[in-house]
Amino acid sequence: MVDLRALRRRLSRRRVPLDDVLREAVDQVTDALDADRGTLYLLDHARGELVSRAAILPEIKEIRLKLGEGVAGHVAAHDVVLNVPNGTRDSRFADRVDAVTGYHTRSLLAVPIHDPDGAVIGVLQVLNRKEAVGFDRPCEFLLRDLATQISELLAASSLASQLRPDHAHGLDFHFNGIVGTSPGMREVTRRLSLAADTDATVLVRGETGTGKALVARALHDSSRRADGPFVQLDCAALPDTLVENELFGHVRGAYTGADRDAPGKVAAADGGTLFLDEIGELPLPAQARLLRLLQERRWQPVGGHTDRTADVRFVAATHRDLASLVARGAFREDLYYRLKVVEITVPPLRERGAVDLDRLIDHFRVQLERRLERQVSLTPEGRRALHAHAWPGNVRELQHLLESAAVLSGGAPIGPDLLLVGGGSVATTAPDGFHTTLRSLEEVERDYVRWVLDQVDGNKSAAARALGIGRNTLARKLGD
Repeated sequence: MVDLRALRRRLSRRRVPLDDVLREAVDQVTDALDADRGTLYLLDHARGELVSRAAILPEIKEIRLKLGEGVAGHVAAHDVVLNVPNGTRDSRFADRVDAVTGYHTRSLLAVPIHDPDGAVIGVLQVLNRKEAVGFDRPCEFLLRDLATQISELLAASSLASQLRPDHAHGLDFHFNGIVGTSPGMREVTRRLSLAADTDATVLVRGETGTGKALVARALHDSSRRADGPFVQLDCAALPDTLVENELFGHVRGAYTGADRDAPGKVAAADGGTLFLDEIGELPLPAQARLLRLLQERRWQPVGGHTDRTADVRFVAATHRDLASLVARGAFREDLYYRLKVVEITVPPLRERGAVDLDRLIDHFRVQLERRLERQVSLTPEGRRALHAHAWPGNVRELQHLLESAAVLSGGAPIGPDLLLVGGGSVATTAPDGFHTTLRSLEEVERDYVRWVLDQVDGNKSAAARALGIGRNTLARKLGD
């Protein structure tokens, strides 16, 4: 019995290329049905088409069918199962596809894929059962079950929002969880794809809140180190005196109170990826030790005298202009060039355009619906208000703003009045086509952090965990 739950868990936890996971699912389906080929079609609502994904289809990149066209189009349009026995030439065959591929379809079984509400979102199809006259009734039952598992897999992915009937833009496939089709984001995913399965050091640049940590995670999850540890150090969250200890650990007796050896982040990341977030905040003494680690893959714990080796891939991120820091003597030039072997620049949300903003809004709506277990929708005026805002806090600000509005809406459609930023709301108009900035990023973050703190009854440790930051960072954002 085929069980696709492992793939579903992989999608829910990792930032991997969507096509890779879907292709693996189709391979398992094809083998289970003893078929020669299999195809997963997904419904592109914006274009009114079915588009093939993860197909065992070496001749062409993809197939697009209008609803009602071909067997798959008929299955999607009428929500039926079609089983074409061996030797039968069904009038619903899409002859143009066979003409392009040169493939001869002898037998075919296709079933609809439904979302949790019962709407058709795709078709699962297998062709030419090996050493048999066709697909029998047990095959139909099995393929129906596998279509249900495919639906659950899709629901765990960032494709879930794109398969909604109200999604206004065409299907787009990149890394799971990385949403966007603007030129800047296409360059991000291009570089990410090329760098992922190497050990090259990567420097991820971008403003606060653009999603640099998400890119770092995708680099790890899509690499051959994916089953190893992903260890993160926030260089801005620790006092200068503790950074080296946190990074390299210490030996017993290294300083007063060091009563036993303690491994640092480098040791913890062995066999995996070490993500150095906000690398521009790293103090100069630690920069010198990090440079040696990058050059030689050797290091010593604080107070130690014996070299240790590190099998670690390095990814760093910063919102700072490192070249300017180098010019001021605040950042080592040799370290800067060691870090920027591959650079990935994540664009600010204000430069990504209306389509990316729409895609992100829908993506976060679906995530919130799962978490809150109720519908999350926007009025047309609410969506226009979001498009009029300048997003100084970038994607993180959008995510937090939608979460706040969804909580406060009680399940009602979200209008401009609920899109709160601190004590005000996002702008509902943009004069002369320009975006309007109402509050600084610092104010936006501080107000949201205070709101989260209220939700956990003032427990700062719980608030820090919910926000994904350290307690020192939390204190800094609160102005403590």
